[in-house]
Amino acid sequence: MSRLRRLLVPVAVAGVAAGAVAVPASAAPAPSCDTTSTQYSYVVLYQPGEKQRSVDAELTAKCGKRIAYYPEIGVAVASSRNADFADRIGVKRAYSGGKDVAAKAAARAGLRSAVGMLERTESVAAGDDLSAQQWDMRAIHAPEANKINPGSRSVTVGVLDSGIDAKHPALANAVDARSSTGCVTGAPDASGWAPTNSDHGTHVAGTIAGKDPSRGFTGIAPGVRLASVKVVNDDGYIFPEAAVCGFVWAAKHGFQVTNNSYYIDPGMFYCRNEAGDAAAYEAVRRAVTYSTQRGTLNVAAAGNSGFDVTKQTVDPNRPHKIDSSCGILPKAIDGVVTVSAVGYAGTKAYYSNYGSVTVTAPGGDSGQAPPSGQGAGCPLSTVFNGAYGTKCGTSMASPHAAGVAALLASTHRHAPPRALAALLTAEADPVACDVSECSGPARNNSFYGHGLVNALDAVH
Repeated sequence: MSRLRRLLVPVAVAGVAAGAVAVPASAAPAPSCDTTSTQYSYVVLYQPGEKQRSVDAELTAKCGKRIAYYPEIGVAVASSRNADFADRIGVKRAYSGGKDVAAKAAARAGLRSAVGMLERTESVAAGDDLSAQQWDMRAIHAPEANKINPGSRSVTVGVLDSGIDAKHPALANAVDARSSTGCVTGAPDASGWAPTNSDHGTHVAGTIAGKDPSRGFTGIAPGVRLASVKVVNDDGYIFPEAAVCGFVWAAKHGFQVTNNSYYIDPGMFYCRNEAGDAAAYEAVRRAVTYSTQRGTLNVAAAGNSGFDVTKQTVDPNRPHKIDSSCGILPKAIDGVVTVSAVGYAGTKAYYSNYGSVTVTAPGGDSGQAPPSGQGAGCPLSTVFNGAYGTKCGTSMASPHAAGVAALLASTHRHAPPRALAALLTAEADPVACDVSECSGPARNNSFYGHGLVNALDAVH
């Protein structure tokens, strides 16, 4: 993502991590709390259904304050200035991504810069007819699909990202302000969903549902609604509490699909058996599970590190070993559709992660240039100030799959998430392995999953 580094469900929501216990309302207040140190936000685990008064009592007693509480999944978002807040709560019940980032800021600086360069915006001339430059749409047969069914207004796709510029002419009729919210703090904020300093969410949104006849630009499902769910803060981070808020919001507002072109910071991998990580992993798992159970199909980017996620032994962002208990969130959660990226030639983009992929879609590759007149190697979409630009990344591949999923939701009304995922994979065009690093058959391999998404098949 630009300035972003990253970037269902057999276990019942009632399942909780070890150590998540009910807290009596009579918990005694802490005798002394830090009032001057830096304040950080935490996700804190409780038993699903725990009463808010009990949550508040424990948080107060241990020098914290509730920001939000989601009783359906037993996850609270709390703030505290005490450096030992997580220890007081229990390190497998509480975690702060912001505090972790602050402690490791120097180590992350290089990675943020490198990925920012990958997904930077390249502007497109104002007078151009853009249809010829949308090679990515032709690759998945979106123009033909649009003529049959552009998608239903009863379908909402939640764009969990940096916000959507609803003033863009291609998006003005698509964004539903009533279904949009800010989630950066971990609590819904009806006035906080617009973008500030990142056009990433706007680019993603255009791919899914943009339409601007005056410029010849059309997304995959221009008939559906978009909801802007802002989970990315102004420093470009997506912390666990923001993601939890976003998935619960999607569930409660009946989104059929969400797009998640990120990984949860500070990541890259969260491990279910590690202190701190365990709380973050479980909080996100519960939120994703809840959204799936309420009818939302979640689609996520595979990541831009260029490695096989199943063979990583060390987290590139944080100095800890990883094993089968670890995963990149949210795509590691069971049932999330994970999308790798291909370039114009139809082969895996050099940067795309692989090894645990559901489907693939156009994300662009500077080394796979289209013929003259067909645009740049990176997909074209909407950016700030009513303009258009190109970006490369699995962040761009994921909304192609989300757009096709939205068409499927439009043509198969009331289909549950698992059925939509099954249709998405069954109707994908198989892509066979082409290099030795890729393993598996054409219908399900480590580079391309079940194949390249197909918009035309989705509307038949």
